Amino acid sequence: MAKILLAEDDHSMREYLARALERVGYEVDSVGCGTEALPLLEKQRYDLLLTDIVMPEMDGIELAQKASTIDASIRVMFITGFAAVALQGGKAAPEAKLLSKPFHLKDLVAEVDRIFQTEDQHGRL
Repeated sequence: MAKILLAEDDHSMREYLARALERVGYEVDSVGCGTEALPLLEKQRYDLLLTDIVMPEMDGIELAQKASTIDASIRVMFITGFAAVALQGGKAAPEAKLLSKPFHLKDLVAEVDRIFQTEDQHGRL
């Protein structure tokens, strides 16, 4: 099954999302900020970076850019309650899905499943 790196600064939300994704069969490593994610990205391969946009130390857009530099094949999905504000800053985000908070867990799982189903159809996994 696909391996996901989850970067979310809200501890409760991070645990909630990780458990939901693990329950449906994904392998999930989770961290509280982008600077914690980078060493993991350098050591192992992930199929998806699931990251909040607004985080301390390094925002999710910067993390996604660095992740894409480390592994050009990584898929990115942003989760945020501040999408409009965060994306207005003029930063270029890599091609990514965006899921705005609040969302239902079934919507998150469906979007993640959709990412991997699309890849399967194109032979990327």
